Amino acid sequence: MPDTRLDVLCIGNAIVDVIANATDDFLSAEGLVKGSMRLIDADEAERLYAHLGPAHQVSGGSAGNTAAGVAALGARAGFVGQVAPDQLGNFYRHDLTAAGVEFTTPPADVGAPTARSMILVTPDGHRTMNTFLGAAQHLPISALDEAQIRSSAILYLEGYLWDPETPRYAMLRAIEVARQAGRKVAFTLSDTFCVDRHRDGFNVLLDEGRIDILFANQAEIEALAGVPHLESAVAAVKDKVSTLVVTRSEDGALGMSGGHGATAPAAPIGQLVDTTGAGDLFAAGFLVGEARGLGLEPSLRLGAICAAEVIQHFGARPETDLKALAGELVA
Repeated sequence: MPDTRLDVLCIGNAIVDVIANATDDFLSAEGLVKGSMRLIDADEAERLYAHLGPAHQVSGGSAGNTAAGVAALGARAGFVGQVAPDQLGNFYRHDLTAAGVEFTTPPADVGAPTARSMILVTPDGHRTMNTFLGAAQHLPISALDEAQIRSSAILYLEGYLWDPETPRYAMLRAIEVARQAGRKVAFTLSDTFCVDRHRDGFNVLLDEGRIDILFANQAEIEALAGVPHLESAVAAVKDKVSTLVVTRSEDGALGMSGGHGATAPAAPIGQLVDTTGAGDLFAAGFLVGEARGLGLEPSLRLGAICAAEVIQHFGARPETDLKALAGELVA
């Protein structure tokens, strides 16, 4: 097998996160369900943005956050996603590249501006996401650099990008290229709404053996299996992938691989501020562990350390030295 140039190549929605504090009363007045993620159109994006209080802007998107986490751990990360040739697109590229991530997908004038997600954070740390997908949902097969895919140890895909048809075909092609090159393919279910809309498609991917590592939280794995019980859901899915990882918030995470199971507790935190990106950064830690051959339990612990760092501040990008936090795990 040829040498790898990247440890993890992430494909996902290129979204600029606009993060603002909000009260429960504000959510109620806007008719928003706390903790939910909804897709909005350009008009609603403008309307809601006008109602927000002071906001913090950072390049986001699930897979982009994971790529930034991988780079922060000192591993080699790449990202594939579609931005428009506009101010937010330029901001996104600069922000991600400055984080040490290889991002070479060219911007495209697809008739829609760069995506943005307005994330409302209530005092209890829960986030309510309002996402305008804009240019992100127009990622075409032609934007893929197949040599980049072939030279990446792990290809990581986000379920959010499965929703629109155009990037779904790009993701299927990327999976095909990675598998032909003997690379591992990792997939995150992203959100229960993704699972509810695409359960059949996700299960086909699993049943055909196209996914090596599957990430889910407890609600997502139960939705995928169609059973409201964690142990039953894990039992239904674990034999379809080489490695299954299920995150459980403050209850830590569990992993199954080759008939072997492991768990890791949630890493201790000082204060919960914002859960945005917890799953994305958990995936970053686990994937770096996988790329370095640490094994199941140490990789789960590395994921927990990364998730704990990101929930103690606003935004889904690490702000303290993840390598220092990880210590001997990435030494």
